[in-house]
Amino acid sequence: MVANVANGGVRWGSVLRNLAWGGAALLLLLPAVAMQFTSEVNWGPEDFLVMGALLAACAGTVHMATRLSDDFAYLAGVVIAVGTAFMLVWINLAVGFIGSEGNPANLMFGGVILVAAIGSAMARFRPRGMARAMLAAAAVEGVIVGVVWFGGLGAMEPPGPARLLALTSLFAVPWLVAAALFAAAARKQG
Repeated sequence: MVANVANGGVRWGSVLRNLAWGGAALLLLLPAVAMQFTSEVNWGPEDFLVMGALLAACAGTVHMATRLSDDFAYLAGVVIAVGTAFMLVWINLAVGFIGSEGNPANLMFGGVILVAAIGSAMARFRPRGMARAMLAAAAVEGVIVGVVWFGGLGAMEPPGPARLLALTSLFAVPWLVAAALFAAAARKQG
């Protein structure tokens, strides 16, 4: 597995673990605080449970990654991949990526996360395989946008080239950045 070695004297793993769990707690606290000041934020217990589970999964994934490696590129790739998956789920739960949050076409984006997760597990979380998994996730993201565009799924007007590029780039680019970071970590490993 990837060696747990300090980079330049900085223990990225311990720093990142603290940021992940502290950030998750802060993000979960924000709606509770906002509800005290505005009626625009109205979360029920189920909202806090779902968001708490999502944030715990994200922070737990980052925590696990810090046990596998202390390499900055590897950990940055993990953070970007986890953050991208988090945003995909959050946007789909809140307003929906395609049409509204109730549009079943939004479920296709769960496939992107599954490709990234299953590909990473199959690679045993080694950087070279993780790079391939992130490339696959970016490709699936692009395919979904193409299916939406050409298939007319969702309550979307036919997107022009600019909108199609924006939809694809919004999430495909972070998957590609994560892939590049994992590839850099793999090159360091040799």
